[in-house]
Amino acid sequence: MELKFISWNVNGIRAVEKKEALKWIDDYQPDFLGIQETKSQIEQIPSTIFVKKYKVLVASESAIKGRSGTALFTDIEIKRQSICERVDILDEGRINEVEFEIGDKKIVLFNVYFPNGQSKEERLTYKMEFYDRFLEYCEELKKEGKSIIVCGDVNTAHKTIDLARPKNNEKVSGFLPMEREWIDKWLSYGYIDTFREINGDIPDKYSWWSYRAGARGKNVGWRIDYFYVSSDLKDNIVEANILSEVMGSDHCPISLTLKF
Repeated sequence: MELKFISWNVNGIRAVEKKEALKWIDDYQPDFLGIQETKSQIEQIPSTIFVKKYKVLVASESAIKGRSGTALFTDIEIKRQSICERVDILDEGRINEVEFEIGDKKIVLFNVYFPNGQSKEERLTYKMEFYDRFLEYCEELKKEGKSIIVCGDVNTAHKTIDLARPKNNEKVSGFLPMEREWIDKWLSYGYIDTFREINGDIPDKYSWWSYRAGARGKNVGWRIDYFYVSSDLKDNIVEANILSEVMGSDHCPISLTLKF
């Protein structure tokens, strides 16, 4: 069987619902849909988003209203779910964690809106600590025999190929050496960047563009949204794409298909 996954930072779920920018999902019909930056309380997530009614909604909200927030929709039977407070220690609504089973595999899927480090030094410090807590937790799950899938807005471009103007952004959070080195570290633990695994070093593929200066029309963007899988799922990867034609946010969706 194949499972289809979509991840999208919508930059406000009520805003994209008003634009009807989520309607394409009814045609795509993913088995898992991870949304980041809902900017809403759980009860504010509109019930009219999709024609299809998903059986499971796992959502988290920020303690500060109008910020962050994540939501994960699926029809797959879930064995366990959480909002992963041990990683999201400031209660910013940044993680949905679900566990499900396919055949003999026990899989933990994370939908994550990783912190942005641009506002001030302490937020950059928090971002790096968040990264480390997340890696530590994933490694614990792997030791328990779990497979890992991670989707979301990682808020870091890994390599120079992953943003249009790397030289201009060497001292900007999102492309700092320490942030890029953490992704190196993450990959060294056996996690796979599925887009690069499938597509290789294809250039000019981005998932976020500033609203300023017509950046999207000029494709002056960053690839900061990812699907990662643990190495035991490498042979299950069928497809990994960036859906740059989908509008409605400053990010576009990304997709992953796995075959079991």
